[in-house]
Amino acid sequence: MPVIIEALGLVFQPYVLIVIIASAAFGMFVGSIPGLTATMATALLVPITFFMDPVPAIAAIVTATGMAIFAGDIPGALLRMPGTPASAAYVEDAYAMTRKGRSQEALGAALVFSSIGGIFGTIVLMTASPILAEVALKFSSFEYFWLVVLGLSCAIFVSPGAVSKGLIALLIGLFAATVGIDNPAGQPRYTFGNVELLAGVQFIPAMIGLFAVSEVLRAVVNRDSPRPPIPENLGGGIFRDQWRNLRRYPVQVLRGSALGTAIGALPGAGADIAAWISYAVSKRFSREKEKFGTGHVEGLVEAGASNNAAVSGAWIPALVFGIPGDSITAIVIGVLYIKGINPGPTVFINDPQLIYAVFIVFLLANVIMLPLGWIAIKAAGTVLSVPSKVLMPIILLFCIVGSFAINNTPFGVVLMLIFGVLGFLMDENDIPIAPAILGLVLGPMLEQNFITSMIKADGSFLAFFERPIAAGLGLFTIAIWCIPLIIWAIGRARRTV
Repeated sequence: MPVIIEALGLVFQPYVLIVIIASAAFGMFVGSIPGLTATMATALLVPITFFMDPVPAIAAIVTATGMAIFAGDIPGALLRMPGTPASAAYVEDAYAMTRKGRSQEALGAALVFSSIGGIFGTIVLMTASPILAEVALKFSSFEYFWLVVLGLSCAIFVSPGAVSKGLIALLIGLFAATVGIDNPAGQPRYTFGNVELLAGVQFIPAMIGLFAVSEVLRAVVNRDSPRPPIPENLGGGIFRDQWRNLRRYPVQVLRGSALGTAIGALPGAGADIAAWISYAVSKRFSREKEKFGTGHVEGLVEAGASNNAAVSGAWIPALVFGIPGDSITAIVIGVLYIKGINPGPTVFINDPQLIYAVFIVFLLANVIMLPLGWIAIKAAGTVLSVPSKVLMPIILLFCIVGSFAINNTPFGVVLMLIFGVLGFLMDENDIPIAPAILGLVLGPMLEQNFITSMIKADGSFLAFFERPIAAGLGLFTIAIWCIPLIIWAIGRARRTV
């Protein structure tokens, strides 16, 4: 108890509270701009944290991250341009709700259930860190291979429209992921002699192009078409329907939060995979599967809770074992070392007040997300009242800045434009864009873990089923592939009888 009181004293200081509010506003701004991710928000804060004590430094990063993950839903719902990769999983449903005049419900669900998921993840972080971290440490390349395959399978099955078109989009993303240096031979692949492509296709410019630039091109081509209706007082009624959604989907909220926390605790997984898998699980067990992709709030509720829960879950291996759960916690570990604090089991003994202060900051950040998110949504409504011929060039300018800032090279802008045209052509032919994004994200992980596993197993495929967790994930993934085929075959056999 004295430790908790000391931690409260560390957090509830005027300076720390000002840092939290300023970081929250910064995270909201960065996350709401397509191409400026939560990781980028964290990286931009690092130089500032050098001049802070440990608690405000960690508070700045924790708050900015959570806000940026949520804020990515705002342009996703209103413009079909997800601000962060985690928002891409359910952007079609969110945007479809806006087109139906339900933008307030979509944004309210994203805000409220992101907050609930973050609080759930923090409670798990506080109570079960050592247990979940031990499970996370049992994941080897075999388990990660099946987890990635499961995520890729989700991309196909959750795609609106025909499964075949979802598969085409996924293959486009996987092909783009093969560009660069071959693993493990080190030979250039599909680089056409371009030195810039040796590092592979950069994910952020590709995402900006596929979603944001393609939307700008569509606005230019269809400039006479009306934009989706945006309420004049956007933000005024965003909380109105959320109590009903909570009563209607309590299992989905709990399941998304738990799954997000568990996936976030796996090193290298993060909020992106958590959102995709949770959205797929939501569709798989929904009683209204046919509504997904057409403006159904159920997927937003579960995946929205999941991605913010994953942010908290990623801190579990970071704090307990000093192993980063994602790119953000990798940056945080570096900041802790600079402050003279070594993450790992001993930190709970040597600096318990610091750990409890981090827990309190997590809870505080997810609570203040509600009023600050409401302000951000209200401000977004003002921005979107600007005519398209003014708004779209401004968005394109932000896209160019975001793409250039990845490596400070114009080649990022070129990639963005190429994928923008590709995204426009895919959309014109009713090929979903989101599976291509997931293929691009998970492709390198799939190849790396497959090659590593095959080297370990000396070329034996049976090794992928020899470890208990790997066998469970493998059988579950194969079942996901086979069960729809079996059901289809049985139905066809009954029709022919």
